Amino acid sequence: MGNKMPDWVNVASDDFIRRLPVEIKINMILLPLIKRGKNPDVPRIIRDESRKLLTAVPKGSAIVALDVLGKSVNTMKFSSMLDTWMQQGQDISIIIGGPDGVSEELLAKASQKLSLSALTFPHPLVRVILLEQIYRAWSILNNHPYHRV
Repeated sequence: MGNKMPDWVNVASDDFIRRLPVEIKINMILLPLIKRGKNPDVPRIIRDESRKLLTAVPKGSAIVALDVLGKSVNTMKFSSMLDTWMQQGQDISIIIGGPDGVSEELLAKASQKLSLSALTFPHPLVRVILLEQIYRAWSILNNHPYHRV
């Protein structure tokens, strides 16, 4: 969620996407956030944004949801997950919800729930962190010097 991001988010995102090999195709589907007024109905917003996200997931794609209560993995484990996803050959849709999170309905449809960190990040930064970690995971799998252990 979030199609209006600061320019630096798009520049950094595009940079990591450009570095990835053709075997890892990133197709970002950016959906607008629901407007939050003075007294927002947050549960309704979460529900409606999550339904928009689920509608945007391509058919046959496995869903991985980013969630504050999701499983925390280190970079090496994430690299192993990327390797498994690539070996399975199935499309993976990694969902970044809105700033208020995603619904239980969406989480129930996710094959995996991941947390990027116990820290709280500004919403625009999450996309950049995720793409950097995908690139880093690929670099580990390919003994590329980007990742130094």
